[in-house]
This record gives sequence, structure tokens and C-alpha cells, in this order.
Amino acid sequence: MSTTAPPAVRSWQPTPRRSQRLVKILDLLGERGPMSVDCLRRELRVSPATLRRDMGHLEEQGLIRRTHGGARPATGPELPVRLRDTKRPQAKHAIGVTAAALLPSGRPLAVAIGGGSTAAEVARELGGRRRLTIVTNALTTAAAVAARPNLQVIMTGGVLRASSFELVGSLAESAFNGISVHLAILGADGVSVADGVTTHDPTEARTNHAMVSHAHRLMVVADGSKIGRTTVAKAADASAIDVLVTDASADPDELAGLRELGVTVRLARVP
Repeated sequence: MSTTAPPAVRSWQPTPRRSQRLVKILDLLGERGPMSVDCLRRELRVSPATLRRDMGHLEEQGLIRRTHGGARPATGPELPVRLRDTKRPQAKHAIGVTAAALLPSGRPLAVAIGGGSTAAEVARELGGRRRLTIVTNALTTAAAVAARPNLQVIMTGGVLRASSFELVGSLAESAFNGISVHLAILGADGVSVADGVTTHDPTEARTNHAMVSHAHRLMVVADGSKIGRTTVAKAADASAIDVLVTDASADPDELAGLRELGVTVRLARVP
């Protein structure tokens, strides 16, 4: 009896240039709603064949729905982690360098680091430290320091969120509830005076809150586009932030309001 092998699952790893185009398509659809192929082509300045391939990639990932003669967004506003890494990479790297330099060296230190591309940049910059323990629930953060034998890296358990590569839920919360760290380093989808540190997913926000609750201090790392923005789920009040590391593109009025709450603001120098 013959059997048919299941189809192979294709790896989706677009080149940096394609990633930028894919992000642009998602941004356009998110801002304008359904768009025609002709409109997308004019905005992107690409050939019909290139646009078909790009739209095919996004549809395979469940990020868009192709319509007759065009496309519409298929998901909420959260950008998948593979594409999130391609947005403002210089700013994120500069924030990572600035944030890492604020941590004391030369003595034992335990830090919890959350998910997101900016938090992963901080972890990379800490990779050369000694006597440092990193607790994380994010695969991206763990991968940034996994090959560093000088570090002790502890991962929580939990349910994996495909869009952010973070482990969330009761297992992750229990892990954070069972530890105490000097500092929590948290990325964010939004940071505002009115609504604090927010993310797109309530379960992720609860996990982040558990991390923050068992840290002596909280550092938030977020590029300027996140400052003044609010998303659906709160991870921490603005007044709970000890240090915010961002860049000069952040809304100055929002930064002034955060300073009035006692938040120390550090602006990274972006080349």
C-alpha cells in the first residue's frame, strides 16, 4: 500500500530588503485598510511578479487576506517578531548600548529581561559581562546570549506566543513569582503617562507584570515611536518605571510628563 508523504513545511526567512517591503505592505494595509494591487504597486514601486510573491508570503503567514484585485489586513496591529526586528534597527541598537551601560559591573547581578527586539539588543550588549544572571521568558532574548558561557541564563516555562516568541501564562508567571531580581528590563508596544507600559496581548501583559513585581527596579526600553502610544493591555503603571531608555524621536511632551512622575529618561544617540 502506497502512502503519500506530508508536504514539507517551508522555512520563511525573507531577506532584509524583502522584510522591509513586507513591513511596508502591512503598514499600508494597517493604515488604509483594503488596497488594490495597483495602489500597492505604486506605493512600493515594484513589479507585479514581486508584489505577488510578497503577498503570497504574507498570506501564508496569515497576515493578510488577498481579495479580488487587492488585499486586506488579516490580523491585529501586532507585528510578528521576524518583521519587527527590521523596524528602526539603528535606534534599537543604540538603545541597547545605552541601557546596558547603565547596569553596574564588577559585582553579582540578576536581571529579568522580557521579549521584543529592543530588549534582545540589551541582552546582546550584556553578553560580555561576568557574574550576571539573566532570567527571561523570551526565546529571542535567550538566543541573544545562549552561546555566552560567562552568563547564567534561566528560562521560564509557559505557552509560546508565535507572534512574539515569548513564553506566557501561568507557568511563566509562577517562575517569575518564585524569584527576586535587581532589575527588570522590559520592552513595550506603548509607553504613556496616562496608561503606563502596554502590550498587545493581555496574557503577555500579566506575565510581564509578574516579572516587574519581583524586581527591585524597572527599566523600560522602547524606541521613540512607542512613546505616547497605548495598546490594549497594561503591564505596569508609568509611575513604576525607574528608567526609560528611548531616542530623540520620542514625543517631548510625553517625556516631560514621565519625568514629572519621577521617571529618569535616557536618550540614546542614534547614528
